[in-house]
Formats: sequence, structure tokens, C-alpha cells
Amino acid sequence: MTQQFYVSPEQMMKDRADFARKGIARGRSVIVISCADGIALVAENPSPSLHKIGEIYDRIAFAAVGKYNEFESLRQAGVRYADVRGYSYHREDVTARGLASVYAQSLGAVFTAESKPFEVELAVAEVGPTADNDHLYRLTFDGSIADEQGFIAMGGQAEQVREVLDGRWDVHASYSEAVQLAVEALSADRKPAGEGTSDPQASQMLAPGLLEVAVLDRQPLTERGTPRAFRRLNDAQVEDIVAKPVGS
Repeated sequence: MTQQFYVSPEQMMKDRADFARKGIARGRSVIVISCADGIALVAENPSPSLHKIGEIYDRIAFAAVGKYNEFESLRQAGVRYADVRGYSYHREDVTARGLASVYAQSLGAVFTAESKPFEVELAVAEVGPTADNDHLYRLTFDGSIADEQGFIAMGGQAEQVREVLDGRWDVHASYSEAVQLAVEALSADRKPAGEGTSDPQASQMLAPGLLEVAVLDRQPLTERGTPRAFRRLNDAQVEDIVAKPVGS
């Protein structure tokens, strides 16, 4: 006779959460950081085509860690939602808050009803006319939403990354300074061989080819003649920023 074991709903939810966290922990980190010029999105990503950062709408961007096929399907769904809402109502009715709510419902439904949760963590960012008007939302695999202030750090090394960012994030920083800080934080666990220092500046800095960087310009209409704030940086632009002396 086969012995059957009863698994409580609480234990089932815990097992699903542990499964999702393990998958996310294997992902390389992503930083979304607000600054004077707008919002910078920086990811450790060696792939030139499988993007972890993308545009959703005029002033809204998306970033993710975890399983690519899962967060890419969510990104595409977000683009469709934004296009339909902007066409049916008004472009200003498409907001990061509304998009985050839609993502939360989708993630929560999968987590509670499906056999396997999504192994993803998402960030939705909307740039405002000033840094005080920026909106940064972080969503976890179970549909929980956090309204973050200043920056978001996600991925396997999120806690270590936050340690670098805490106390050093400056709302008045330029794009270059914000990206430099983000790269330094992402590089914090890459120590030179034989050294045990916790000083992030002593870490082996990530090469531009291992980085994916995009920005949401605060005044795209004035600066570039378009309402679309999203702009992806190429390797040469990233290398130029990373090579600059800090504070220049």
C-alpha cells in the first residue's frame, strides 16, 4: 500500500517561494537608480541580444532578473497593456503604478494557482519632471509590490549591492556618476585574487562588454525632440562613462 503524505497549503506556498528565490538568486544583479538627469538602469549582462532592460512606454522602463523566457513574456504583455491603454484613453493614463498593479496580479495568480511560480523579480520605473516625481516599483515572484525611493537592487547579490549604494546614492548626481556608482556596486563581489578586502573600489570592475545600460531622460522632448525617454547606451558610451574619473 502506497503511503500518502499530506502537504498543507502553507507548506506548499513556502516550497514555491523557496523554489522561486533559488532561481532568482542565480541571476546576475540589476540596478535602477534615480539621479538629476533621469533614471539609469544598469545590469550585469554579457548577452548582446537577450536584454534584461527594456522600454515599455514613453517615460516607462522595465528591468528584470531571473528566467529570461518568463520575464520577457511579462515585458511583452506590459507593452501590449500600455499600447492599448494609451490608445483607448490618453498617453498620460499609462503609468508605472498601473503597470506594476497589472504585473502584481499576473505574478500573484501564477504563484497561487500554477504548479510552478515565475522565477523572476521585476522593476518598473517612470521618470518624472524632477527626481521627486520619479516612480520606482519593485515586484517579487509572489506579486508583492514595493514603492522604492532612490534606487532598486535586484538579483543574486542584491544585499551586497545595496550595501554599496546605501549612504552613497545622491539624487543630484549626473548620469555618469550614477552609472559609475552602479557599476561599482555590481562589481563589489569581484575581488582581485588573494585579497579579502570589502572595499568596493578594490574590486575588479566589470568590463563594458559585460554591462547593459539604458537611461530614461528627464527632458527627452527638449534634449532629443521626442517624448520617448528611453535610450540604450552602446559599449563605447558605457566605456567612456566607466573610464571617467569619479566626480568628473
